Amino acid sequence: MGRGYLSNAIYTDRAGDIAKEFIIVIVNLSRRALVSSLLLPIAAQGRRLRIGIVGGRFGTSFQFHEHPNAVVEAVSDLHADRRERLMKTYNCGKAYNSLDELLKDENVEAVGLFTPAPDHVRHALRCFAAGKHVLSAVPAATSLEDCARLKDAVKRTGLTYMMAETSHYQQLTISARKFYQEGAFGHLYACESEYHHAGLDSLFFEGKERTWRYGYPPMLYPTHCTAHLISVTGERLTSVTCIGWGDGDPILKDNVYKNPFWNETALFQTNRGTSFRVAVWWKGAHRGTERAQYFGDKMSFFFNHPNGMGPAIVRWTTLKEKDSGGFDRQGSVLEKYEEKKWWSTGMLPAPLRHNSGHEGSHTFITHEFVGAVLNQRKPSVDVNEALAYTAPGIVAHQSALRGGVQMKVPSFD
Repeated sequence: MGRGYLSNAIYTDRAGDIAKEFIIVIVNLSRRALVSSLLLPIAAQGRRLRIGIVGGRFGTSFQFHEHPNAVVEAVSDLHADRRERLMKTYNCGKAYNSLDELLKDENVEAVGLFTPAPDHVRHALRCFAAGKHVLSAVPAATSLEDCARLKDAVKRTGLTYMMAETSHYQQLTISARKFYQEGAFGHLYACESEYHHAGLDSLFFEGKERTWRYGYPPMLYPTHCTAHLISVTGERLTSVTCIGWGDGDPILKDNVYKNPFWNETALFQTNRGTSFRVAVWWKGAHRGTERAQYFGDKMSFFFNHPNGMGPAIVRWTTLKEKDSGGFDRQGSVLEKYEEKKWWSTGMLPAPLRHNSGHEGSHTFITHEFVGAVLNQRKPSVDVNEALAYTAPGIVAHQSALRGGVQMKVPSFD
């Protein structure tokens, strides 16, 4: 499945038998999702994906040790304490001091790369060279050149690549995707997404050493936002203008990225003419959030607001009301939306039906990667989707550095 397609795996429990995987193929989202269900058996009875986990921070937050068709074969981190943490999390007795050592293990079939963002492509290429499938933390790349290198490597090797984008599987994103597939929005003409995370400077140092996060440009970490629209509708971001803000902090004057911005706000246009505002803000008087809101001519949908309002739906009506100036205005209906816990449904195998990191997304990421590799199919966030989430942010940052000039976003499909 490629551009404009989505997949979800559904399990049913049957005593004495291994659960069977169903793949719901969402076809042609531009025509409001013609849906067909294809029954695919999970790979050979008892088959388990042998995965290696690299990176003892974010890498400890997934559920491969709980999945009925996976086992953590080995773990790795440069730091002994993180290796111990990985071993304890995944009940794994085999640890390596480096990625290169782990890649020599012939029992490891796939690698979860939860390493620093600037290393993702370099590490993925090493995994491919060793014949390993890859699940990578976000973003997929930090330059357009690396985007092209990654795409070429996946095409050349035929190995599975998936990006572990959490916003794709947030519970409210899944709801938005289903609304879109049902045609509930009518014509979706605009979307907004916000990733507000003040205080990341607490991660800028380890001891006295600068980490990769020191001065990292906000729009080089765009995927928590871009996934909110692209994963719902399948459209692509084609142009952008972006404004950056910085306060002259010494961190912004001396970093390897030559980045002068704490906050970046972009306005994208898509190949369907949709406007899409993306705000990645890492400093200021705002509350933390990873949220989206979708605007349609029949219905709009709002994620939880950090100031206290829960998720909501606004519906178009024929009602009339008066504005504060006494003029007629079309009325609407505001409805509270009870968030669906999709992780508790048959979309996951029974052992994974529990809440997990980043608003319930980690069990979905775990399951999707295992199912994609074992069934030899493209994952939901394959290399095309991953680059569609990633590349627009790279161009947006370039726009901000040039004072907000409008720039074209290249396609890697």
